Amino acid sequence: MQTVALIDYGSGNLHSAEKALSSVAEEGASAARICVTSSPKEILKADRIVLPGVGAFGACMAALSARDGVIDALREAVLDKGAPFLGICVGMQLLASRGFEHGEHQGLGWIAGSVRALKAEGLKIPHMGWNDVQAKEHALFPPDGDAYFVHSFCFDAEDPADIAATATYGETFPAAIIRKNIAGVQFHPEKSQTYGLSLLGNFLNWEPS
Repeated sequence: MQTVALIDYGSGNLHSAEKALSSVAEEGASAARICVTSSPKEILKADRIVLPGVGAFGACMAALSARDGVIDALREAVLDKGAPFLGICVGMQLLASRGFEHGEHQGLGWIAGSVRALKAEGLKIPHMGWNDVQAKEHALFPPDGDAYFVHSFCFDAEDPADIAATATYGETFPAAIIRKNIAGVQFHPEKSQTYGLSLLGNFLNWEPS
């Protein structure tokens, strides 16, 4: 049975994410043990890694950095060993080089880009609720469908090839990014019912090339 490390760094809806991942595993997507952890040893032993995130970019990055050895373990597991990785909401945004929410903050820098305010003139911010997702053809992503978003900032990827899906709210923005074994979604799959559970099921079976 594979192990999925769901990273606990004090920022993210861990209960909902754990429940959703466990649900798709139990329903036959792929046998998996969901391990909520901030242990570098557990991260390095995991077959797959999920990084959730709720809140401001800088605060989330600071919280992740405060967990001793976690960023180093993530780098080794994901960048060196190639473990499939999924970032959710701010967990996706932290993949960027830097973020501009309440000042400038350094991100993980795994996918070149910056996180900036969503341009949605005349619309309520944050962008909250259901929206259409238009995805490229990829083993990880279901066909186009509706997903649940809650965000005020978006990921500006330097390389358009890293954008795996888009949505539109005032502007068209990346709803998902992907590079090799590293993926991220701006929406919350654990709150996105059929579409989100399908994506999580695909993640449990995803074998990046």
